[in-house]
Amino acid sequence: MSNGKKALLLRPIQKKMTYERIVFTDLGVTVELSTFALQGKVTEQHAILHVEPRSEHFAGQFHRICEAEQALLQHPQCTNSHTIFKRYFLSDATNQEAIVREEINQMRDTCSVSCIGQPPLDGSKVAAWLYMVTDMEVQHTEGFVQASHNGYCHLWQMGVCRPEGDSAQQTTRLLLDYETTLGHYGATLADNCIRTWFYVRDVDTQYAGMVRARRENFIEQGLTPQTHYIASTGIGGLPADTRALIQLGTYALTGFQPAQQHYLCAKTHLNPTYEYGVTFERGTTMDYGDRRHIYISGTASINNRGEVVHVGDIIGQTHRMWENVEALLAEAGSSFADVAQIIVYLRDTADYDTVCRLFHEKFPTTPYVITLAPVCRPTWLIEMECVAIQAAQHPFPDF
Repeated sequence: MSNGKKALLLRPIQKKMTYERIVFTDLGVTVELSTFALQGKVTEQHAILHVEPRSEHFAGQFHRICEAEQALLQHPQCTNSHTIFKRYFLSDATNQEAIVREEINQMRDTCSVSCIGQPPLDGSKVAAWLYMVTDMEVQHTEGFVQASHNGYCHLWQMGVCRPEGDSAQQTTRLLLDYETTLGHYGATLADNCIRTWFYVRDVDTQYAGMVRARRENFIEQGLTPQTHYIASTGIGGLPADTRALIQLGTYALTGFQPAQQHYLCAKTHLNPTYEYGVTFERGTTMDYGDRRHIYISGTASINNRGEVVHVGDIIGQTHRMWENVEALLAEAGSSFADVAQIIVYLRDTADYDTVCRLFHEKFPTTPYVITLAPVCRPTWLIEMECVAIQAAQHPFPDF
């Protein structure tokens, strides 16, 4: 696998990302939709769904979200789309996941689904993030949702827990199981995993065990500061199973050449993560013949010495976080104009109104959701992650 730490600059070509806001008034659901479309190519869409609370129990709100998902697939912009994965942000995962699974089974949904206790902070009990594509062969097998096209195989596995032992033991088991399953596809974690999400119950006390186990596992897999790590978010989140301290989500890819993947550093703004004992890349790019994917890991208000910036100041931290993400995107030859979706994590619910106003002003059309999810350092008040897609021309097979 390539260990290049800088992504190649792109030759600018016409922007292909569009944004749309769809309101299903009867359902009380608003969809923020981004669409990346190239003529005759695979179309990609990210949707964030927000539901009006309407003083309603969870089952009612979730049912309306599901009806909106079905209505969205009938929308002119989405009629040929297939949902690859979806994530539900829940206010009480332990009591709500069974309702989610029952409804999904009735829908005969074949995508990869994760439920995580990260309450949306708009007053509702549930929000959703959907990733949809056109013109791919999609199947559910061996714990993965597999989407194939043009020689590539995209492997999504969400919402996995191994609820035995402490956070380090659970992390170790999750990674070993994942590596075994990847082996069924002739893939490895080191060579094929593009993106991970580690959700940690009580992040202030359990995060250290996850970090230690991940670091030890990565060393065994040959992942070091001299090779590369994996784009990741490690954040507070409550799995539905009360015994689970860690929940894992993953995205892997087969069929690509090492030269297609690069890693982002933005050393003017951020330091390498291994300097403070963690093992993930700040961002990863994947180049295809017709586009570039950019995966920005969970990013907070940090400087290039690994120090928290603007301690106690939510406005200052938000602006520095944006500055850091913008620097990572710029290193990839991109900008916020190419961002398809954003997830925002807050430690303190009292900061919601301020952050909501700031994001509405800066990203009036980009899909985003703001959730309650403590960041891994207590003095970090906010973190964000995002995905960007940029039209490009590379000497590789198209997406």
